Amino acid sequence: MRKVALISLLSSLLTGPLLAGFFPQTVHTSVRSVSGENIQLNRAFPITGMSGAVIHDYGNSLKAITSRIAQTSGNGASKLISEYIIEHEALPSIKTSVQKGDKVIGGYLYKNVLVLAPDADTYAKVTKSYSKTWIHPDLFALYLSVEGESKPTKENLSHFAKKYQVGLVYIVRKDAAVLLDPISGKIIAKKSVSNLPAKGQFPFYMHFEKLESGWFGGSASGNYYNMVGAL
Repeated sequence: MRKVALISLLSSLLTGPLLAGFFPQTVHTSVRSVSGENIQLNRAFPITGMSGAVIHDYGNSLKAITSRIAQTSGNGASKLISEYIIEHEALPSIKTSVQKGDKVIGGYLYKNVLVLAPDADTYAKVTKSYSKTWIHPDLFALYLSVEGESKPTKENLSHFAKKYQVGLVYIVRKDAAVLLDPISGKIIAKKSVSNLPAKGQFPFYMHFEKLESGWFGGSASGNYYNMVGAL
């Protein structure tokens, strides 16, 4: 049963590269060397700040994700992200360390994108502009409500991404759209945007009228553009 689960997981990784342009392309590479938490890749990711999944081959057609890394330099130098590799109750805990020769997918799950937008029109424009698997903000809003949090932070976006297999967060700011890699916590792309509403729905566009703030109830309030500008 364990082998079936791990092989099924691997099959979800074998997706083609993303379209060139605003979204970085997926990169398939391998580990050249390992020194503690420092990883050197044989081929660098196209953008520093991108995260990736490390895959170990156990033999007998059994492979599994063992670690996540984030690139820290344009030469392929990376850091190990050891906590919460993949959150899934049905999968076993994997404690295999990163080893020379392990395969690496840079931009793992980058086709799965959560959008934080100021209103419905902007959200629709974004999702119609690219062919991605869009994670609706309603799901993130429900997650925040269950967690007792009132607005997005890099910490809860990272936890949400690991739990729901999100690769990128597309954030519409006041004068620019950015891509946040929630695993590394880094902005990896930016482009200018225009014709945005003067005021955005807080904390972001969703179908709910309000988001309950914290464990003690009450609706969250604030400025959308100020909030996303701080992410």
